[in-house]
Amino acid sequence: MEILRSPEGCPWDREQDHKSLIPFLLEETYEVIESINKNSIEDLKEELGDLLLQVVFHAQIAKESGEFNIDDVITGISTKLIRRHPNVFGNEKIDTAEEQSVNWEKLKKQEGKKSVVDGIPGTMPALSFAKRIQQRASTVGFDWQKTEEVWEKVVEEIAELKQEIKNQNQDKIEEEFGDLLFALVNYGRFLKIDPENSLKKATEKFIGRFKKLEKRIEDKSLSMEKLTLNELDREWNEIKKQ
Repeated sequence: MEILRSPEGCPWDREQDHKSLIPFLLEETYEVIESINKNSIEDLKEELGDLLLQVVFHAQIAKESGEFNIDDVITGISTKLIRRHPNVFGNEKIDTAEEQSVNWEKLKKQEGKKSVVDGIPGTMPALSFAKRIQQRASTVGFDWQKTEEVWEKVVEEIAELKQEIKNQNQDKIEEEFGDLLFALVNYGRFLKIDPENSLKKATEKFIGRFKKLEKRIEDKSLSMEKLTLNELDREWNEIKKQ
């Protein structure tokens, strides 16, 4: 990377800065996730390399401005892992993963975080952001005790959303819709379901079925635009049976 960024290197690489690389960092992260979801080890190996390249790229840019280098990045994360695992590198006794999570957040707070919900980037996808906030709050005991209680909250939020729809207050409708999503994320957390992956899989399932619908209608020499909704629904239901 140092050679690529040098005067004799690549013009494109030289022009990049931290902000210009953000889209590529996000893209590589999502490609890693996709390779994991596909259970493709070869793709995962390649995509992790691409993601690592982004880390090296940012570290080289920082090195050129005298801020830090790749060694500082590696040393920093190594030091942090040792500090936050006193049960492994010290004498503290922690028996379960849940206890470790609670202790992890306690140590983070000792490091200067004013609130247990501080430090979670708001740039995260909204569903993942909500889940992380809920997880953080749970580490200090602010959580539901039973899954059934969370579902009752979902039902409550549905009722409140319906009421605001009747009231035709768009701002309140948006607020209650958000509350419902937040409650559903919480319910998914209790069911050990990641909301981001769950929604992505549902969307991919819809895409697959919709493409089959298009093909089915095309094979009948028909046009989707000219079919009624009831006719489209009948075709859709046949595809769902497959």
